[in-house]
Amino acid sequence: MKKIVTVIGARPQFIKAAPVSRAIEGENNLQEVILHTGQHFDENMSQVFFDQMGIPRPDHHLNIHSLTHGAMTGRMLEGIERILLQEEPDWVMVYGDTNSTLAGALAASKLHIPLAHVEAGLRSFNTRMPEEINRILTDRVSQLLFCPTPAAMKNLSKEGFDAFPCQKINSGDVMYDATLLFREKARRPRHVELPEKFALATVHREENTTRHKQLMNIIRGLNDLADQCPVVLPMHPRTRKLTDGSGLPAFSGNIMVIDPVGYLEVLYLLQHCQLVITDSGGMQKEAYFFKKPCITLRKETEWTELVEAGTNKLCGSDPALIMEAFRQFTSTPPRFTGGLYGKGNASAIIARAFL
Repeated sequence: MKKIVTVIGARPQFIKAAPVSRAIEGENNLQEVILHTGQHFDENMSQVFFDQMGIPRPDHHLNIHSLTHGAMTGRMLEGIERILLQEEPDWVMVYGDTNSTLAGALAASKLHIPLAHVEAGLRSFNTRMPEEINRILTDRVSQLLFCPTPAAMKNLSKEGFDAFPCQKINSGDVMYDATLLFREKARRPRHVELPEKFALATVHREENTTRHKQLMNIIRGLNDLADQCPVVLPMHPRTRKLTDGSGLPAFSGNIMVIDPVGYLEVLYLLQHCQLVITDSGGMQKEAYFFKKPCITLRKETEWTELVEAGTNKLCGSDPALIMEAFRQFTSTPPRFTGGLYGKGNASAIIARAFL
């Protein structure tokens, strides 16, 4: 029996872990121990995902959150190391590019425990983003690299990984697995009267929420777009805190600001919206899964294939570019072709790689 300690801590990781944990549970020779760092601690950002998606309850919870990047990563590293010494796993598995990811990777590496990275090989080529640093360092110390796309495989080859003591696997994207698994269970957000037609928006990245001018321009862009199409905006706690009494423009009356919602409610909003406006990496893919055009509030993306396919436009925080993208998508809806993210069996491929 091989023991895998899975380190998770943020909303996207809960979604990715759901189908993989199911696949691991279906293998007789694998045991999974889940370690939750606590990076997302609000009930609507964390617990609701475990409840809705049937993710096994964490075996360990570090409850580490609301700190600077260095302090958070350092405390997570210390806590994860303590758990790994206790559990003595055969593998550590991490997801994505958060502080929880990097802390789990460093802890495993320093204890000489083999590391598996789900969503390996992604690159935005913007090293000012904390996520870019996290994913590069995690890849470098991993022995199993599960790449969601051929482009991710190529990125690793260009960086010399073919000569490293590791195995690269083009597994496909586990978020696609999750969408296929849960889309029939999507449910309407409670106590929310949705417009008949609307755009779905999310804003949470540090580069957008901590820079006053960028956040101001994004609000202006959303307000301009809302004059043409109502906007539903589940508000990330960090963004809400920054916009309250900050001197930023008020949201238009056509923007419906709601509390964060669970994954099944997100799926409902994705099913019924006209388009997506986001700075989230995961939401860019989810828009594609539901055949919805996506306006990305960043200047670059790790999901370059979406831009190349014409379903995603990079607009940064420029209100004019946001409106231009909206008009283009409205007048000429993009064509969606399948197959960019595998066949929906990424989780099974990942589980079997540990056998």
